Amino acid sequence: MTTLIDDFNRRVRYVRISVTDRCDFRCVYCMSEEMTFLPRAQVLTLEELSMVARAFVELGVEKVRLTGGEPLVRRGIEQLVDEIGSLGLDDFAMTTNGAGLVKHAQALRDGGLKRLNISLDSLDAEKFRQLTRTGDLHKVIDGIRAARDVGFERIKLNAVVLKGRNDDEVVDLVEFARREALDISFIEEMPLGDVSDHSRAETFCSSDEVQELIEARYPLLPTTESTLGPSRYFRMADSDSRIGFISPHSHNFCSTCNRVRVTVEGRLLLCLGNEHSVDLRAVLRRHPGDMDALKAAIIDAMPLKPERHHFTTDGDVQVVRFMNMTGG
Repeated sequence: MTTLIDDFNRRVRYVRISVTDRCDFRCVYCMSEEMTFLPRAQVLTLEELSMVARAFVELGVEKVRLTGGEPLVRRGIEQLVDEIGSLGLDDFAMTTNGAGLVKHAQALRDGGLKRLNISLDSLDAEKFRQLTRTGDLHKVIDGIRAARDVGFERIKLNAVVLKGRNDDEVVDLVEFARREALDISFIEEMPLGDVSDHSRAETFCSSDEVQELIEARYPLLPTTESTLGPSRYFRMADSDSRIGFISPHSHNFCSTCNRVRVTVEGRLLLCLGNEHSVDLRAVLRRHPGDMDALKAAIIDAMPLKPERHHFTTDGDVQVVRFMNMTGG
């Protein structure tokens, strides 16, 4: 089997595929309140998305994650999960805001999806609405429990921590994860897109600060556990819940990066924090159904993967695309 190796001898084992740029939330760190979304003709079809996933699996990728926007607002998402679920992946996952899980959880599980990451930045209903602009906390909590009830065994929460906005809830979120038998990762905000809601320089909260808040209550034990993603995991002596930190600023993980992303318009992004990309949509539509052409384009893109990103914490926007365009 051909494997994907970049010029820094890193093997690509994990692809994140965005299925839509649309979302029923408008999270303040992800997008503007008023968004213009892509016209349908520019978005990969379900068949094209399935073909991209199959190409990566045939090239040795071990993990596929579906992202958005919000994947569960994409019409036909259950069909796509069925198709990718049939590829025999050990790790097939989705990142979601959770609001649609009461409706979709059973079908996702039946289709072969193995793991869920669910965004949850606050346990206060009013603050949750302020951070998401449109979200209903109770729908998300119900969705988390619905996913657990249908048999998703490893559910992880993702919390983006903003100083002065939700950093006072870090321990509350840990305690919620413990009660509900969930894992949780705390994420440093990334400088993608020009947000108007807040100053990123003022709201930046490092993983070290978050860890210090948690350890005032729960000592953390470092582990070598990995889900092929960027989280550094810790455990607590009295709980099965894992605590993760995703730290693109304070603990740069570029040297071991094994990931690429495909946007919903078919751009193969070789790095979250750079614009190095290849237009897979053009290949798919120039050579419909030609798996060899698609795989060749992916292989040829590997030298474009840069050594690292160069995020700063001073509020400067290094990449103009919003996170919903990139895929969570």
